[in-house]
Amino acid sequence: MIPGLEVVLGVGDRRLAAAPGDLGVAAAHVRGARLVPEAEVHRTAVLEFLAHHHDALHRSCVAGHLTGSAAVVDASRARTLLMLHRKLGRWFQPGGHADGDGNLAGVALREATEETGLDRLQLWLPAIDVDVHEVAPPGEPPHLHLDVRFLVVAPAGATERGNHESLALRWVDVGGLDALDPDVDSSTRRLVARALGP
Repeated sequence: MIPGLEVVLGVGDRRLAAAPGDLGVAAAHVRGARLVPEAEVHRTAVLEFLAHHHDALHRSCVAGHLTGSAAVVDASRARTLLMLHRKLGRWFQPGGHADGDGNLAGVALREATEETGLDRLQLWLPAIDVDVHEVAPPGEPPHLHLDVRFLVVAPAGATERGNHESLALRWVDVGGLDALDPDVDSSTRRLVARALGP
């Protein structure tokens, strides 16, 4: 397991309870994340953004907003589950908008459960990656996603079922990313390597 990850939370754990409007809880997730060195620039950028955008938990913050996502791995930590995003047409980890909830760990686990159909997922704390990237969904102006990413482990034998937000789901290892899509972005590659690494 990744050094420094200690707390395992499941659906219904009180520590995953919503924190409506609490930007301080979100900032604590960012500050406490266990990052690889190349992700530190993203932590700095997110904290700077939060200092100037007190509405960053909401989609109404047009410059950008917080999201929580999950590197869902199988029980052996040999593969991760990626989804072909319906709106963006690209392969990403499950995740979604905070929509006012400062508990980004809860956001990540909720989104992972909804988007993969997997039951009994376990989320590990603290976050393992932070990323800032621009998105341009159809019908929306380009804006930033300030993404806080958590390791989530699926139980052995779990069967995934996508929802309306994805076109497909695939389990891949690090070496399988290029076969899946040679244009998988660098932040997704960093997250997969982090989730499946030592």
